[in-house]
Amino acid sequence: MIYKLEEEQPNLVMESLITYIAKNKEQRGIKPVYKTTETALYNEDCLKILAKFPDDYVDMIFADPPYNLSNNGITCHAGKMVSVNKGKWDKSNGFENDVEFHEKWISECRRVLKPGGTIWISGTNHSIYQCGFLLQKHNFHLLNDISWFKPNAAPNLACTTFAHSHETLLWAKKDKKAKHIFNYEKMKNGIFSEDKMKAPDKQMRTVWSIPTPSPDEKTFGKHPTQKPLALLKRIVLSSTNENSLILDPFNGGGTTGVAAKIIGNRKYIGIEIEKEFIDLTINRLNQITQQPKFF
Repeated sequence: MIYKLEEEQPNLVMESLITYIAKNKEQRGIKPVYKTTETALYNEDCLKILAKFPDDYVDMIFADPPYNLSNNGITCHAGKMVSVNKGKWDKSNGFENDVEFHEKWISECRRVLKPGGTIWISGTNHSIYQCGFLLQKHNFHLLNDISWFKPNAAPNLACTTFAHSHETLLWAKKDKKAKHIFNYEKMKNGIFSEDKMKAPDKQMRTVWSIPTPSPDEKTFGKHPTQKPLALLKRIVLSSTNENSLILDPFNGGGTTGVAAKIIGNRKYIGIEIEKEFIDLTINRLNQITQQPKFF
């Protein structure tokens, strides 16, 4: 059974999906550990939950998959030398196994996206080229590659390479011929005070200068690869509309869901395998009060 979006009842889209996931394929239903009228969080392996999704259902996916760079190296954080290790989930299982994992979740994301639905994938040189290759292999149409420049990036302690100061965001849609959402005017004329490279009332370009997460975004703790709220607000605002259903298969610290809630009138589903980051997300979501919109 495949649920379809009923335009006259947009608020039922997420409710129908949650019911579908709870009943699909297993006698033991999987239910969200956190649920409101606009948000649902699953504490589970993303492949297990994605397998329960109906086809052609999601409007936009943001994915920040493991970069597989926890290799016992060192980096700089807050002026101190620290380990790059982030957890078991970020350790490489070897090139072939890493690519196999990326292919599994990317192929599932393609299946659940609407024909005009889009996917954003964030990564560094450790993973982004694997993901880009797989997007093309699975017939996604690449729309843009964005360079997220970090003006306050950490220095390179080894001094053997250039200092890593950006990540790449790939933006692609499922069906080249289908119409996708791009809020051009909001990107051109919006206020993006954090980005010193964005000229007022000029087209948004593909290099975004956005600082790493500020201390107030870490009030309840942090995820080791947490993305800045300004980055996700821009992504959500540019590629979704009111009542769009947003999915993040690697929820992490929940920034995608927080951005969706602040912008408002979006539905968000996050999947996260680590309980501590589900708890972090819930605290961040519960902190949000109704805020004035400046978009």
